[in-house]
Amino acid sequence: MTKTAPNAVPFFIDTHCHFDAAEFDADRDAEYARAVAGGVGTQIVPAVSRDNFAAVAATCARYPGCLPAWGLHPMYIHQHRPEHLADLRAQIETQRPVAVGEIGLDLFVKDLDYATQEYFCVEQLKIAKDHDLPVLLHCRKANDELLKHLRRIGVRGGIAHAFNGSPQQAKEFIKLGFKLGFGGAFTWPRANNLRRLAADLPLDAIVLETDSPDIPPVWIGRGRNAPGELPRIAQVLAELRGLEVDAVAQATTRNARELFRLD
Repeated sequence: MTKTAPNAVPFFIDTHCHFDAAEFDADRDAEYARAVAGGVGTQIVPAVSRDNFAAVAATCARYPGCLPAWGLHPMYIHQHRPEHLADLRAQIETQRPVAVGEIGLDLFVKDLDYATQEYFCVEQLKIAKDHDLPVLLHCRKANDELLKHLRRIGVRGGIAHAFNGSPQQAKEFIKLGFKLGFGGAFTWPRANNLRRLAADLPLDAIVLETDSPDIPPVWIGRGRNAPGELPRIAQVLAELRGLEVDAVAQATTRNARELFRLD
């Protein structure tokens, strides 16, 4: 990747942004323009259910640089049906995504049946392997469980989205070809574990994300997150690592391009 020209805006990739969400219906055009003006030239927009495929497709068709990922999210298992896995395969074959996602496991929310989550997660990992695609993993309180399935199935890497595990778990994901997604959560001063990880993990293992409209950074508080916040999130990462923000932008963009096989 070429170096950023003096006074040029660095190029960022938001590797996880639900830009199709209803929270953006009132001002999506303006938020897209703000993101692009700040250097966020690519957004990965993951689906969460079969019924969400159309909204993601429409968003990616309207906004240049928005790229789809197709998947069935573990927090929506009450909506998923086994036949939706066939719909997922058909969607991938109709419009090839950059990844399969958002998929995974959630052991934080207590009323989500684990066996059902595991069934859909494992089947989608198999779909990703069949199509030689990386995965976007929702891995809340479930890193070891996911690592077990990843070792067994052997997908082509991916991103542990909103990573908040141990350094040992981070190393295991990295061994399997995964990048670790960092966003607004580590900008909070009391997020000690996340801030240590962001400072200490190899930079070639880190990608940036917003998870918009969720996981707002500290300067937003409880408000809506947006892809235009990514450059400021990158600045916090740069400060934690003692780097210039251009170096963080170049490294994390290179990491994402390699993972998603973007030109």
